[in-house]
Amino acid sequence: MAIDTPAAINTLVIYEVFVRNHGPNGTFADVTADLPRIKALGADVVWLMPIHPSGHIKRKGTAGSPYAIADYRAVNPAYGTEADFQQLTDAAHRLGLKVMIDVVFNHTAPDSVLARQHPDWFYHDPIGRPAPRVADWSDVVDLRHGHPALTDYLIESLLKWVRLGVDGFRCDVASLVPLDFWRQARAAVAEVKPRFIWLAESVHLQFVRHIRQRGYIAHADAELYAAFDLTYDYDIHDEWRACVAGQLPLAGYARMLEFQEGIYPANFAKLRFVENHDQPRIVSLTPTLAQAQCWTALAAFLPGAFLIYAGQEAALAHLPTLFEPDPIDWPAGELPFSDFLRRLAALKKDPAVVTGQFELTAGDSHFEACWQGGSSVLVGLFNVRGGLGVVAVPLPDGRYTNLLDDSPVMVTRGMLALPPEPVIIRREA
Repeated sequence: MAIDTPAAINTLVIYEVFVRNHGPNGTFADVTADLPRIKALGADVVWLMPIHPSGHIKRKGTAGSPYAIADYRAVNPAYGTEADFQQLTDAAHRLGLKVMIDVVFNHTAPDSVLARQHPDWFYHDPIGRPAPRVADWSDVVDLRHGHPALTDYLIESLLKWVRLGVDGFRCDVASLVPLDFWRQARAAVAEVKPRFIWLAESVHLQFVRHIRQRGYIAHADAELYAAFDLTYDYDIHDEWRACVAGQLPLAGYARMLEFQEGIYPANFAKLRFVENHDQPRIVSLTPTLAQAQCWTALAAFLPGAFLIYAGQEAALAHLPTLFEPDPIDWPAGELPFSDFLRRLAALKKDPAVVTGQFELTAGDSHFEACWQGGSSVLVGLFNVRGGLGVVAVPLPDGRYTNLLDDSPVMVTRGMLALPPEPVIIRREA
């Protein structure tokens, strides 16, 4: 049974921050200082990747993965103090921003507080050593859920951060943690803060199959909607990557979006993105910046919350590593994609999007999408393959304005010259 997810979840713009790499010092204070700019970009939620200290045993790189957590109830001292974190959340709330933090309850660092104090709470390999179930995750050991005391400890850890002002959790590899645990956790948090955001990092379909074939829990996205408001878009991510690479007709991705509409609860919500800390930057995947913009604009225009990964507004190609200090190389002055992303974020709140119906069609080189609600219609054209020529559009003849850059758009005899950049037009219904 699905939870009662608010429709407004689909209008959220979430901004992802890796504290270590965000500013010159890699601290909470750096993020706090940048909050006004993030708010001006159109974000509703700031998601902080894990804020806790990393382990040392089997550490990858010199800094260690933020997902190899040593203590769920502490902050990484390199980021600052708990008071610094509280200042960040307070500053965000004054700006009208919500704060989401990462929750990593599938595993801990091998030298974590829990691994030292409660080794019986962990999965053990065939010769009795605490271990991960995924061999590549060599810097962590997996929790073995089912111990009531472990459940209580983890839920009380969540409640600590809720009481410090956190407004949402992004739950790492949520598919691999028992659904009963997530239900209990959600219910406990709701008693303290009823309006809370739960985002599941649901995993790729092949990974679900792989884990299940090994005899372990791996929940499908449809199951996760019993405890979460949002799931990742990884269920159709392979098809999306194939389309970006030109290996699959655009209609293949459009069919997968229709497939989502038919297999999930009526109020389902997806997190749409073109990059994140685990996936390449979009400008590294496309031959032109215009095509990167088209894929980005399409993701923002689709039903669902929209994710911006810090640095995306600078059109950066480099994906920061998780294992070393790797500060974002912020260019001076206005960032090249800032205004573009700001306009996309504003359109998430447009009445046609908030209350309207969505339709998508795919051509050989472009997508055409439409939101129709109330007295207005938004029509989007996304030339993701850089095609040339004219296309038929559902618009009366006349002069229009591209809402993404204020450039003029002419429709003549129901036809429009397809530009390389994305176009979103408003017309009266």
